[in-house]
Amino acid sequence: MFGFDPTTTTFLIYIFGMIAIGFIAYRFTHNLSDYILGGRRLGAFVTGLSAGASDMSGWLLMGLPGAVYAAGLVEGWIAIGLTVGAYLNWLFVAGRLRIHTEFNANALTLPDYFHHRFGDKSKILKIVSAAIILFFFAIYCASGVVAGARLFENLFGVPYSTALWYGALATIIYTFIGGFLAVSWTDTIQATLMLFALFLTPIFVLIQLGGFEQTHEVIVQAGNAVNKDFTDLFTGTTFIGLLSLSAWGLGYFGQPHILARFMAADSVKSIPNARRISMIWMIICLFGAVGIGFFGQAYFFAHPEQAGIVSQNHEQVFIELSKLLFNPWIAGILLSAILAAVMSTLSCQLLICSSAITEDFYKGFIRPNATQKELVWLGRLMVLAISVLAIVLAQDPNSKVLGLVSYAWAGFGCAFGPVVILSLFWKRMNAAGALAGMLTGALVVVFWNDIVPNSGIYEMIPGFILAMIAIVVVSLITPEPRQEIVATFENAEKAYETEMSK
Repeated sequence: MFGFDPTTTTFLIYIFGMIAIGFIAYRFTHNLSDYILGGRRLGAFVTGLSAGASDMSGWLLMGLPGAVYAAGLVEGWIAIGLTVGAYLNWLFVAGRLRIHTEFNANALTLPDYFHHRFGDKSKILKIVSAAIILFFFAIYCASGVVAGARLFENLFGVPYSTALWYGALATIIYTFIGGFLAVSWTDTIQATLMLFALFLTPIFVLIQLGGFEQTHEVIVQAGNAVNKDFTDLFTGTTFIGLLSLSAWGLGYFGQPHILARFMAADSVKSIPNARRISMIWMIICLFGAVGIGFFGQAYFFAHPEQAGIVSQNHEQVFIELSKLLFNPWIAGILLSAILAAVMSTLSCQLLICSSAITEDFYKGFIRPNATQKELVWLGRLMVLAISVLAIVLAQDPNSKVLGLVSYAWAGFGCAFGPVVILSLFWKRMNAAGALAGMLTGALVVVFWNDIVPNSGIYEMIPGFILAMIAIVVVSLITPEPRQEIVATFENAEKAYETEMSK
């Protein structure tokens, strides 16, 4: 089945190491709060790196380098938009969300926060938000499964249909066993590994090609050969195109798996340090991912005999460069970074889906008095069920990682982003407005390309704007929130300001 050369041996050692961490975390997981949010005891370092790693899935080492390889630096606008969006999310949302979820019945999940924040006695917000999470995360999880499958397919020479199961199995095991603590601890290791791979690979490509100037000349030649300018941030696109690429940054405000890291921080005071750690890590990683695609174009133009697989699938550029440029042992470490990216994001997505079913459906509607042990084991079973669904959705061998991520990213960004932002800053917002915003954002993303085909506009832009408008309009034309809801909001704000002033 597997050939045990140095590359695959290193790769398998990494996998078993991550699973071992899952078993260690198992000993610290005693209740649902531990399983879902790690008991809200993550320090700044783990919070920062875990937020970054859970954000940057397999698309960072496959989708983004592949896009830059195919189109040039113009795709770098995705990285620019993401950097700005992530910083604003840390600055304006992270600390407030940590406090507000605690004041709203110590909410463990985003649907639970919405339910208590808006005093939704009908529980319709819980149902709708949990359903949105399950729908879009099924697609998002499928993107991680596809990335992992591509890696196993390339590295071990197994068929895509078999590689799907291998790629998903390692993540499922340690998430199933260790829950949030296992995910967060392994995220820290995985983030370090991703940083190493993304920093080292572009440098080795430059060395191989004789330095930056020579590499740049080859990239220009590669562009001339296909009538493209790979070196220009503005070539081959329009204002709408650039806006669509940059709009990826709006998605940060609504990603449940990233917001969960803010909710799990040990205190608001740890947020600023976590922000610095996460942003430094993110900028280096995004710069490296763009560099891999950009310099990879030069390498394979200079060595066309080695470009076979990359010519067929641009998202394989990092995998091929790692195998061609490095010692097999080092290549195994670098290729483990792809699985690290997949595992870090897929694991927390599985956990968020599991918590939506366990906390928001099962405990909320079926068994309100369920024991903690029962809830934890149900959560584990839901991880397995959602994993199987993601594998089924990833069956198409022509699936592209970036395409799947783009759709799910927009779905969460539009459905939850405006709701989260206004819930933290506008006390007049009510349950009707929140529901209108969620449904508007989600439906615009789902039906945008059917309503306005070939518009060239990323669904994120109309979805986010229309959701914002829906929240404001519906909140203003419906009754004001009850006084106790407003009082909770004001108390949370006072607590936030007090914490920040210390």
